[in-house]
Amino acid sequence: MKNFFLTCTFLGIYLVSFAQTETKGEEKVKSDTSYWVKEFSAGLNFNQGAFSSNWKSGGVNSISFGSILAGKANYAKERWTWDNQMELLYGIVKNEGEQSKKSNDRIFLDSKVGYKLSEKWGSYFSANFLSQFTRGYEFGDDDVRTLISDFMSPGYLTTSLGFEFKPNDEFNLRIGPLSPRWTFVANLDVSDNVEDNYGVPMGEKVRTEWLALQLFAEWDKDIAENFNIKSRYQMYANYETLEWKTIDHRLDIALTAKITQLINVTFTSINLYDIDQDAGIQYSQGLALGILYKVSNKK
Repeated sequence: MKNFFLTCTFLGIYLVSFAQTETKGEEKVKSDTSYWVKEFSAGLNFNQGAFSSNWKSGGVNSISFGSILAGKANYAKERWTWDNQMELLYGIVKNEGEQSKKSNDRIFLDSKVGYKLSEKWGSYFSANFLSQFTRGYEFGDDDVRTLISDFMSPGYLTTSLGFEFKPNDEFNLRIGPLSPRWTFVANLDVSDNVEDNYGVPMGEKVRTEWLALQLFAEWDKDIAENFNIKSRYQMYANYETLEWKTIDHRLDIALTAKITQLINVTFTSINLYDIDQDAGIQYSQGLALGILYKVSNKK
């Protein structure tokens, strides 16, 4: 869990900058944030099921917990932009008689510097990081677990240089023909149980792909006053091993319906194809009712 606390420290620094003020004479005046749009949200959900020992319809006692921390800090002045975003998710579920298991675990950080070339097009340089907080296991017979992932195992750091199409504030598309990526497997024990070791050569901790193309698209839309959809699509193609089956695809979708100012229903879906992880399509889905607190200086 030390990785979680390190990330929370990063979050604390972010929140301090969000609330930063400066002193003028004996009065405190808010810092000039006219070029910044900042947003922070924190969510928590909890589910519990309990059955008496003589419950005839069947069932198992269970407890589940989920959390999300997300933030944005976007800067725009004249032709220059600097967009930053963070998404941290973690959840666990515990069924009676079984070990606790993760229901969600994700670290996503993204930063992009852009320069407008026209009303809708610009050039950019970006870097994004993707990994998880804690160890992941595959559970077999008798609840025996096998280590298959960990923090930075895998971890992905991708940089990209290219052009961006942004017709409005809801949608943007990055086309990065120069997009080096580093894949990390810091825990060498993972390679004992994962045949392809996430594309990293056996016995090594890093794989570097210098020549590659990245497509990165985001859509964030309020469909109705209390209903929002966010989607993110990422495609990664290594020029040196370019075949249809070796192109990576990832689609993240989040639907949020606001019931009250604090209570929300959220549906999340992750869909992934990466032949270095598995020859098939991977997906995960979640539906949660919980509390979501959100603050923003967006006008």
